[in-house]
Formats: sequence, C-alpha cells, structure tokens
Amino acid sequence: MTIDEVRKVFAADKYLTMTGVVIEEAGGDRCRCSMKVLPMHFNAGGAVQGGAIYTLADSAFAVASNIGHLERGEDLLTVSQSASISYLRAGGEGTLYATAQKVGGGKRSSVFRMEVADADGNIIAIMTGNGCTVPRKK
Repeated sequence: MTIDEVRKVFAADKYLTMTGVVIEEAGGDRCRCSMKVLPMHFNAGGAVQGGAIYTLADSAFAVASNIGHLERGEDLLTVSQSASISYLRAGGEGTLYATAQKVGGGKRSSVFRMEVADADGNIIAIMTGNGCTVPRKK
C-alpha cells in the first residue's frame, strides 16, 4: 500500500486526525507517525500533556498492528488489549514522532513497542502495547 492509501484508510479515525497525528511511514508491522505540538497539547505546567503523547504512541500502534492485515487483504482488526507507557522527559514545542514495531506475538495476539521522541531524537516516552486480533465488524 502507498502512504496515501494508508492515510485514506485511517482518515476514518476521527480522534487521530483531530489531534493532528500524521502517518509518515507504514508497512510490515511498523509505523512512524508525527504530531506537530499545538497550544491545545500543553498542560497547565507548560509541558505536552501526557494524554497527547499517549495518543501519538497509540496511533502508531494502531497503524502498525493493522497495516499487515490491510496489505494482505485480511478482514481482521487488531485492537488494543492493554498498554503501558513510561514518560521519560517532558515534551515541548516542535514536532513529536512515534515509531511502532512488532516485537512478538502469536496467531491472535501481538506485542508492539513504541517510542515517542522529539525532533532532536530525545526519547520522551516508551510504550508497550498488547493487541488482540478479531474479525472486522461489517
């Protein structure tokens, strides 16, 4: 799939688009997304809200865990079963990037690792997501 085809599929994810997440690369159980930090992303302490960072990481997880199904024409959907995120430093102005990569799993389960970093490559957060693959609802 081309990146434009991937973006078209995930345009249906209104929360992803509303928060400003952009899919940069996707394929082979991997994904890279970006999010330009806007005033709405900051908390009262002047740092990027943890929820915005989580949304970016979770969006990369959603794309990475489902791109293989789309590429293979499977009528399947991988949904988040659980996730754990560790915040390592505060996010600030500029653009944040999230990468997601499958690190293990079985027939109906998967484990992905996501890293959120700033434009200088400083890691802001690390997230592990567990997915469960189910039939796509018609």
